[in-house]
Amino acid sequence: MTQVHLVDGTFELFRCFHGAPRHANAGGEEVGAVRGLLHTLLSLLKGLKAHIDDETPAYVAVAFDPLPAARGGSATEPGTLIRRQSALALDAVRALGIPLWPMVRFQADDALATGACRLGADAQVDQVVICTTDTDLFQCIRDRRVVVLDRIRRATTDEARFRERYGIAPRQFPDYLALVGAPAKGLPGIPGWGAKSAASMLTAHGRIEDFPPDRREWQVVPRRVHLAAEFSARRDEALLVKRLATLRDDLPLDCSLRALQWRGLDDARLRSVIDTAEAKDLWERIERWSS
Repeated sequence: MTQVHLVDGTFELFRCFHGAPRHANAGGEEVGAVRGLLHTLLSLLKGLKAHIDDETPAYVAVAFDPLPAARGGSATEPGTLIRRQSALALDAVRALGIPLWPMVRFQADDALATGACRLGADAQVDQVVICTTDTDLFQCIRDRRVVVLDRIRRATTDEARFRERYGIAPRQFPDYLALVGAPAKGLPGIPGWGAKSAASMLTAHGRIEDFPPDRREWQVVPRRVHLAAEFSARRDEALLVKRLATLRDDLPLDCSLRALQWRGLDDARLRSVIDTAEAKDLWERIERWSS
């Protein structure tokens, strides 16, 4: 079975910053998040190849949001400490030999969506596994061919599980967010609209663009007068939110299996990164993987 793992590197770096012990190296640089990142990505690789010399190909890529250099601000503020580790984090991915998608104009989510779209259409690929906890990527799910994996909870969301939870098709998720909102993401939603009313209307009519102007043509939605009035008043806003929630899937990335095949560790670069991050315990894990 040919699987491709697409990893949300920004999430992994932030998770490691908050979950791994802080550590300042001999030069006084905070490197704890990078140490954690090295370990979690090595765990991913070991899950794909039981032995470092296993001849079975593994396909993987890691995408990062633009992480500008820290300027100003408190030296102890989490955002500053994470940004100061971003360059080393990218080098850590390269050192592990993992293909890297560092974003400049776009977001990591857009890179992951692009990879999922193209690889999902590749007849040579059996499954694309998007490794993230960001529910925005749910819109990329297709049957069991493109799934989302929460590596923390070891929970996989395929289309059947998504439909069970939301009552709609994954491709309708941006429409759903435009109606219901997502306060944590800054998406306002429309007053009065909830999960059931949104799912009912999207099931009946497909997209919010296709909701009939005449509310009497609306199907299976209770409180139609109130909901129709709120939707009519905020339709343009909802369409804007939908556009903002819809990920790009057309970035100029090389998503071929040839480009994403893991070709082994970059020993010289890895030695430099491990020395800077003072993560010498990683060598023990690599040696056990090699033996």
